[in-house]
Amino acid sequence: MGKVTFHLGGTYIGGVFMERLFKKIDELKDEIVKSTQEICRIKSVEGEAKEGKPFGEGVAEALDYALKLSERLGFKTVNLDGYVGYAEYGDGEDYVAVLGHLDVVPEGDGWMYPPYGAQIHDGKIYARGTMDDKGPIIAALYGLYAIKELGIKLDRRVRIIFGTNEETGSKDIEYYNRFEKPPVLGFTPDAEFPLIFAEKGLTVFDIVKDFSRRPENIKIEYVKGGQRVNMVPDYCEAKLEGDIEYIQSVIFKHLEETGDKVEFEVTGNEIVIKVYGVSAHGSTPELGENAVMKMMNLLGKMNFDESDVKNFIDFLNKYVGFETDGRSFGVYLEDEPSGKLSFNLGTIDLNEKGVRVGLNLRYPVTYSLEDMMNPFNERIKEYGIRVENFEHQAPLYFSKEHELIKKLMKVYEDYVGERCEPIAIGGEPTQRRCLI
Repeated sequence: MGKVTFHLGGTYIGGVFMERLFKKIDELKDEIVKSTQEICRIKSVEGEAKEGKPFGEGVAEALDYALKLSERLGFKTVNLDGYVGYAEYGDGEDYVAVLGHLDVVPEGDGWMYPPYGAQIHDGKIYARGTMDDKGPIIAALYGLYAIKELGIKLDRRVRIIFGTNEETGSKDIEYYNRFEKPPVLGFTPDAEFPLIFAEKGLTVFDIVKDFSRRPENIKIEYVKGGQRVNMVPDYCEAKLEGDIEYIQSVIFKHLEETGDKVEFEVTGNEIVIKVYGVSAHGSTPELGENAVMKMMNLLGKMNFDESDVKNFIDFLNKYVGFETDGRSFGVYLEDEPSGKLSFNLGTIDLNEKGVRVGLNLRYPVTYSLEDMMNPFNERIKEYGIRVENFEHQAPLYFSKEHELIKKLMKVYEDYVGERCEPIAIGGEPTQRRCLI
């Protein structure tokens, strides 16, 4: 990792240089806000793949906007077949990368302001993507624009990379790496200030169970809930057939006990039950209320015949419940740098033939994947449950004493005027501690 220096008119002039850069960015404030609003109004949730649009119409529109904005700002731009794009400034063989992403998770419910309205209230822009990650990558783009406009010569190229599939698998970066050489160094403005030194290991996968024995007294036609595995589901729906009077009595008693938000509609001997929760990011499931597990809690109170369906509902209630750290499941882990394991049940699709549940587990940085998955597999083995569609990203971790962390923290403290602790992400949030 080489040294990156900045030159202004052939001479590095320290504080004067920074003053000019800050002044230029202040001049660009209105334009930065406007561009952030415009790109946040694009609903760039992954959709159906089309030619030249591998992640759907909305994501393609956001990428097109970012590249056209970059061209207008005077940057060289490249679009790699709709998978990823970039804007670039400077000369040289090597380049430094600033990697962000334009895709967002579905908006969910309960917004105070329209999720794609990008309205400003009390000095804040309200929209999906303002912090993750459209706002930060637009800020980085304008930061590079300010450097360009001041005529600052860099000893390496700087490339702003617009990712498009971070939320659902990072296939964009796999595609990028097939055609582009890697940067010599870089960072991603998809986190929190002052600096992230640790990010938990990430897994996304399904647990699947086939049903052969079905209940006769109450038929479950379906249970569906959740939009993405990395979101706490805020809605779950089930359709049942059977003794409607009995089912209603269970619902009314459940409401008295829990106060959950539950609605139902009866047609003949069928009933559709709707359960509502509170959405949150899959990395912080403790901040949400899981509608799928609320539904499992309700269904678990019904007197189903002995069956595979009943056993699976009981399994989820016993080993998952409303815990978000995997303790009852037997996969609880915790360390000093990054805190507790996070366990999010994000989706469910259950019918008479079987069930598929999407899980998002994130484990602490000083542990291995096997430390989590060995006890996990032992738990599900006795129930005839299998794992499918397994994806894994290893933890990212630098000690707070690492030379890179110390240098980056010094830069932050020198120019921002705060003394802070670097933070870990991927699970229980760490409070930001700064001294002015």
